[in-house]
Amino acid sequence: MTTNRKSWRLLLALLLLLGAGVGYLWRFSPGFAYKISERIFPNRFHRFDPMIVEIANRHKLDPALVKAVIWRESKFLPEKEGTAGERGLMQVSETAALEWAKAEKIASFVATDLFDPKTNIEAGTWYLAQALNRWKDKDDPLPFALAEYNAGRRNVQRWVDDARAREAERERQQPGSTDSRVSGDELADSISFPGTKAYVAAILRRMEFYKARGRL
Repeated sequence: MTTNRKSWRLLLALLLLLGAGVGYLWRFSPGFAYKISERIFPNRFHRFDPMIVEIANRHKLDPALVKAVIWRESKFLPEKEGTAGERGLMQVSETAALEWAKAEKIASFVATDLFDPKTNIEAGTWYLAQALNRWKDKDDPLPFALAEYNAGRRNVQRWVDDARAREAERERQQPGSTDSRVSGDELADSISFPGTKAYVAAILRRMEFYKARGRL
């Protein structure tokens, strides 16, 4: 009886240790949590990969970026609907989708079409490409474009203006010490929405995760 009790205690201790280790990795290693979820739901995580690659390449975007946005926006659930009416895989707003439909001359478009994965990725990728083009003069347009995708053009412009104002004040105090251009890091310091700041950082990390392993 004593031996059995010791064995059970040892087994329980090992299980608790294993659980603590898995919990630590799940919390502090996003790549670990992602890989486990990916193994449990392989179809959910990969069924749109060919579509992502084809559409991203056509818009001259990195497929890893597009998939990272989809992961962050919807966790690959095409039926997801946001609190402000955003729809589908890339959580495209009706306003952004109408811009896309007008540019692509798609007269038959209606907002519910955004629940169709291909339509959604087409519209979302088009909008992201437009945002990147709008900020192409920056050292790295990507943080600016992602911030716009999440919070809108006006907010990003406001944050850029705030960063410029700080740079101008620094230049006034220390002439010749600054560059008038706003960098991606300076934008990050200016973003006043914690959710947008976390959004941009999460997508950049996930994109690098895909690129580092060499596949979506």
